[in-house]
Amino acid sequence: MANSLDLTQGSIKKGLLSFAFPLFLGNLFQQLYNTVDSLIVGNFLGPLALASVSSSTPLIFMMIGFFQGVAVGAGVVIAKSFGARDKESLTKAVYTDLALGLTAGILLSIFGVLFTPSILKLMKTPSDILPNSIEYFRIYSYGLIFSMMYNICNGIMNAIGDSKHPLYYLITSSITNVILDLLFVAVLGFGVWSVALATTLSQALSVVLSFIRLMKGNELFKVKISKIRFDGKTLKDVIRFGLPAGIQNSVVGFANTVVQTNVNTFTSVAVAGSGAYAKIEGFAFLPITCFALSLTTFIGQNLGAKKYDRAKEGARFAILCSISAAEIIGILVFIFAPFLISLFNDDPEVVAFGTKQCRIEGLFYFALAFSHCIAGILRGSGKATVPMFIMIGIWCVFRVTYLTVVLHFFHYVQIIYSVYPLTWSLSTILFLIYFLKADWIHGLEKKRI
Repeated sequence: MANSLDLTQGSIKKGLLSFAFPLFLGNLFQQLYNTVDSLIVGNFLGPLALASVSSSTPLIFMMIGFFQGVAVGAGVVIAKSFGARDKESLTKAVYTDLALGLTAGILLSIFGVLFTPSILKLMKTPSDILPNSIEYFRIYSYGLIFSMMYNICNGIMNAIGDSKHPLYYLITSSITNVILDLLFVAVLGFGVWSVALATTLSQALSVVLSFIRLMKGNELFKVKISKIRFDGKTLKDVIRFGLPAGIQNSVVGFANTVVQTNVNTFTSVAVAGSGAYAKIEGFAFLPITCFALSLTTFIGQNLGAKKYDRAKEGARFAILCSISAAEIIGILVFIFAPFLISLFNDDPEVVAFGTKQCRIEGLFYFALAFSHCIAGILRGSGKATVPMFIMIGIWCVFRVTYLTVVLHFFHYVQIIYSVYPLTWSLSTILFLIYFLKADWIHGLEKKRI
């Protein structure tokens, strides 16, 4: 692939930014992908329909989060093999990753279609939005295989330094999604289910384009669909690097589903307001996500090439960029919260709930950025168990315990909103203590990686 970027050579800052910027734009369009659904539903179908779409968002992440986390392990193996120019290991890792995605996607689609009503009822989805929520999530579940495969293909291209083609495919897919949403809802007058159908068709298109690109290949590998299969040794490496991230994603996804379940115990407008905030938050997190992903690839490639000093310098630069950008965005979200929420639905109660959440969480984005960057560095260096234990302990166990205890005595929605900045801050403190103790702030020591 001519556009693969070798992050072991040249200017560190230019290399990281050149890799991160397409990731940023790609994640931007991915977020637009999700946000258009809510914008069109909220403005054409009303606040109850918006709540129906919003109620299943944490559930979707919980379902795909495990396999996406395991795929991170494949990305680390691929990045290290690419950095070391090991053609055989790289090819095995790519095919194993694709086989994992296909298997996971099929299982997730079957599970989602069969158990949608039971899961949404367990989440205490309000009765006035439950029928639409079931329709939306069931159709979305049919397309989980496409969502999973796109993320796998995207991860492969990113691991070998190609962050541009995933961007092109996301732009194409996002435009397709917008056109289909408007056609189905605004023109044909279809219900909430049609928004999920539009997303499924758009994701299928991005998978086709990604496979075409991978089949063209580069000097080290070229994908042939007939050769997609698991390699036992490579799968063990993928699981070793990725299982901690998979467990972390699943457990944190479960915790967020518990949070959503608690939001669902309030009114439907509270659910709609929280859903609108979640879309804004998704945009705010873009710098966090792109730098964390960049760090995993950058660290993996440079450790594969045994360039330890280069790895530590890139880590410092990316952390600084990420927390600075995240906090600037958090301040803007705090200031313009009412306007931003009203874009999704101008019902005064929806705006009030969404604004309240924006202003409780917005100023703490820097803590989330730091935590994700450190997690990205550790995963890239093969130490994925450290972020797994910290995030499970704080973002799941503490988060769920805090909500269970405090909401028992004080049933206020502000309690739910406050749990995020609280847990982000605690995880930041623990990561900082770990880095200071391990001397990773001043350098990734050779003996530790």
